[in-house]
Amino acid sequence: MFERTLLRRAAWGVAVVAMATPSLALAQSDDSGIKKVSLEMYLDQETVSNPRIAPDGQRIVYARGWIDKMNDRRKSSIWIMNADGTRNHFLVDGSGPIWSPDGSRIAFTASDESDDSQIFVRWMDDEGATTQITRLEKSPSNVAWAPDGNTISFTMNVEAAPAWTVNPPGRPEGANWTAAPKVVTRADYRQDRVGFVDDGWRHIFVVPAEGGTPRQLTDGEWNHSAGKWTADGVELLFSSLRTEDAEFSYRESEIYSVNVQSETITQLTRRAGTDTGAEPSPNGDLIAYRGVDQHSDTYRNLGVYLMNRDGSNQRLISGDFDRQITGGMRWAPDGSGLYITTNQAGARNLHFLSLDGEVRQVTEGEHLLVTTSFTDGGIAVGTRTSPHAPGDVVTFDLNQPAVVTQLTHVNDDIFAGVTFGELEEFWYKSTDDLDIQGWIMKPPDFDASKKYPMILTIHGGPHSMYTTGFNFGWQDHAANGYVVLYTNPRGSTGYGSAFANEIKNAYPGKDFDDLMNGVNEVIARGYVDDQNLFVYGCSGGGVLTSWIVGHTDRFAAASANCPVTNWLSFVGTTDGIGWYNNFETFPWEDPSEHLRRSSLMYVGNVTTPTMLMTGENDLRTPMPQTEEFYAALKVVGVESAMIRFKNEWHGTSRTPSNFLRTQLFLREWFKRYARMPSITD
Repeated sequence: MFERTLLRRAAWGVAVVAMATPSLALAQSDDSGIKKVSLEMYLDQETVSNPRIAPDGQRIVYARGWIDKMNDRRKSSIWIMNADGTRNHFLVDGSGPIWSPDGSRIAFTASDESDDSQIFVRWMDDEGATTQITRLEKSPSNVAWAPDGNTISFTMNVEAAPAWTVNPPGRPEGANWTAAPKVVTRADYRQDRVGFVDDGWRHIFVVPAEGGTPRQLTDGEWNHSAGKWTADGVELLFSSLRTEDAEFSYRESEIYSVNVQSETITQLTRRAGTDTGAEPSPNGDLIAYRGVDQHSDTYRNLGVYLMNRDGSNQRLISGDFDRQITGGMRWAPDGSGLYITTNQAGARNLHFLSLDGEVRQVTEGEHLLVTTSFTDGGIAVGTRTSPHAPGDVVTFDLNQPAVVTQLTHVNDDIFAGVTFGELEEFWYKSTDDLDIQGWIMKPPDFDASKKYPMILTIHGGPHSMYTTGFNFGWQDHAANGYVVLYTNPRGSTGYGSAFANEIKNAYPGKDFDDLMNGVNEVIARGYVDDQNLFVYGCSGGGVLTSWIVGHTDRFAAASANCPVTNWLSFVGTTDGIGWYNNFETFPWEDPSEHLRRSSLMYVGNVTTPTMLMTGENDLRTPMPQTEEFYAALKVVGVESAMIRFKNEWHGTSRTPSNFLRTQLFLREWFKRYARMPSITD
C-alpha cells in the first residue's frame, strides 16, 4: 500500500499544460543536426517474409509487404531475384510463394476479381503464364505441393449446419422481421481477428495443380492443422484431436495421417498431452514432431520426438534442450537430423539437432534470424532483423554459417542518413535471486550528462519474449527524447521452462518486482529523470500496467492497453475457455485467487493518471475489461481516459493509421501528465 498524494495530483493538473517541462523540451530539441526517425516514415516502411530458394539454388522468391496509404491497409506482392541478390524485381501481386518440387512453377495466394483469396500457380519460364486454380468461398491457407508436383494441398474452413433453430409462425409474405438469433452450442465459439467460428471447422483439401475441383480429405467436427506430405506423396500428416470431448480437452492434440487416395485417417500418437508439428523425413521412414506430456504448468517448452512412419518406436531426441522452438522444423537433406529455429535470451538463431540428440548452434548473433528454406546443397535463405536494421532477406551456407549475406535493402531509401537510438543490453538481479535481461534504448543525440524522461514498455503473452529485432515504435519514442526500457521478466520465454513457469498462479505478482528492479537499475545510471517515468503495455503488458498503478505511484502517467483487469469476468468472456485452467480453483468454488490477482481490486490505491486503449472488436481481452477499470478510476477520482479504436481486434496497431494514433496518444498522455522536473544543484 502507499499513500494517496492528492495535493501532488492537483498540482500537475494546474502546472503541466502551462509549463511544458524543461526536461522533456530539452530531450526533444532538434538543434543537434541529427536526422532522426519520424512517425511519417512508418507509412513507407516495407517488410519481407517467406523467402524461398528454388530447388536448383538459382533464384529466390519472397513476399514484400507495404502500406496502401489511400485505403489504410497492408498489402503484399511477390518479388524474385537471383540467388546472389541481382535482378531483384516485382513478379506478381500476392503472398506466400512456394516453389514446385521441380522448380518450374510457384504457388501463391492472391485476391481474385471478387477480392476473395484464392490459390494461383505461375509458370517460371519466360512466358510466365498464371492460372487461378481455386474458386473457393472461404480463404485457403497452408498451401503445399505434393512431391510429384501434380497436386496441391491446403486447409480451409468448412461451414457446419446450425445446431438447431426455430421457425416462428405467422410471418406474412414479404414481412420485414428481425433476423433469427444465433444459436451457440460450442465451448470455443469465437476467435480474435476472426469473429464467430462456431459455424465451421478447418479441414484439409487437395486440388490438381493445373486447377480443378478441390477434394476434402478430413471430416468431422474437429479442426485440423496444415498437412505435411510424406516423401512418396501417399499421405498427409496433420495434428488434431478427433475425440468426442475435444473442445473440453486442455492442451491435448495428436498426430494423424490421411491417405490421399482412400481418405483413410490413422492416429499415430496417443499421448496425454500435446503432439504437433509433424515433419516426415526425406526418405519417408521417420516422422519428427514436437510434444510434451500433460502438465499443470502455465508454460513448458515442447521437446522434439521421433517415431517410425507407422507411429511405432516413439522417443524423445532433444533431451534436456529447454528452449522454445519457433516455426517449423526442417530435415537435413541427408536425413541426419533437423534444423530448428530457437528463441534464446532475446535472440533467434538456427540450431541443428542430430538423430542421436546432439544439439549444435549453427548461427550466432544478437538478431532475429529465421531460416525459411534451403537447397539440397546446403544454401539457406531466410530473414534477419537487428536493433538498427528492419527485416531483409539473407542467405548463407549451412556449412559456413558465419558468413551471412544480406540480399535486400528494402528500407535503405527511407532510413538513409537516419541515426537510430543506441541499444544497450544489461542483466540485473531481482527477487528470488533471478537474473533478468533487459535493454535500454537511448535517444539518437543522447548525452549522459542530461536527464531524460523514461518509458517502461511491457510485453504481452505473458509467455512471450522481447527481442533484439528492429522496433519502429521504440525508435520513434527515442527520437522524441525518451529513454526506452524493456525487459523480459519472469514468465518470459527464451530462458527455459522453469523461468517461464515462475508466474504459475502468481500472475501478475513477482514479475512486478522484476520490472521495478529494472527501473531502479536504469535510474542508478544517472541520466534518467526519476520524476518523469512512464509505463505502458498491451495485453499481458496491459495487465501488468494496470497492476503497477495499483502498487506504486512512482510513474507520472501510464497507459494500460488491451488489458485484463478482472479475472472473474475475463475467464468466461475471452475467446476460449482455456484460461479457467490458469487458476487453482474455479471461481464459483473459490473466487479469492481471481480477486487477489485482479488489478481492479487495487484501484483504490491508484493515483497515477491512467489511459486505457483497446480495439472495439477485441475478443482476446474484451472491451468490458477496459470499461470496468475506466469506470472504477472515474469513481475514485483518478485522471483517466479511454480510447476505443475502430477496426481493431486485439491490439491497437494492426491498421496502419491506428499505429500512428497509438504512438501519438501515448506521447500526448505522457506530456499532459509529465511532472515538473526535479530541482538539482
